Amino acid sequence: MARGHAREDLLTAAVDLFAERGFDGTTTRDLAERAGVDAALIARYFGGKAGLYLAALAAELGEGPPPDLLQPERMAALLGRLEARGPGPVFRAAVRAHDDPAVQAAAREALHTRLVDPLRKRFRDEDRPQLRAEVVAAAFAGIALGRTSGAFEELAKVPAEELVRLVQELLTSERTIA
Repeated sequence: MARGHAREDLLTAAVDLFAERGFDGTTTRDLAERAGVDAALIARYFGGKAGLYLAALAAELGEGPPPDLLQPERMAALLGRLEARGPGPVFRAAVRAHDDPAVQAAAREALHTRLVDPLRKRFRDEDRPQLRAEVVAAAFAGIALGRTSGAFEELAKVPAEELVRLVQELLTSERTIA
C-alpha cells in the first residue's frame, strides 16, 4: 500500500478486520499489518484502536439516509454483505455490548441510524413506531446472524431472494408486530 495513504489504508483495514473479527478480536498489530504501516500511526491518526473503530463505523455509514431494511433491495444488499464479509460493527452492536463506553455509544448510534431510524419513519403513523422499528431490526439481525452461524441448516441454504420474501412477509405482518 502507498506510504502517503497510511490513514486511508488503516481505515480500510479497520473496516475489513472489525467486520471479520469484531472490536475485541482485532489487535492494533493486526490493523497495522493489514494496512502495511507502523502500528504507531493508529494513535497518531485516530488516537488509538477505539478511535479507529469509531472512524470505521463512520465510514460504513456513508452519505445520506439509508433506505429502510424492509425494502427488498436494501434487505438483499444487507444479506449479501453479511454473507460476503460477516457481521460488521453495526450488526455486532445489535447482539453484544462493547466494553468501551465510547465504542458502545457509537455502535448503538450507528445501529439506530442505519436500521432503526429508517424503520421508525416507515411506522410513524402506527402505534409505537419506535418499538416496531426495534423489533424488526432485532429480528432481522437475528435472522441474518443465524443464517451465517451454522446453527440453522435450512436458513443457511435458502436462496437470498426467497429469504428476503419470507422475512418481508413475516416482518410486515400485522399479527407479527402488532
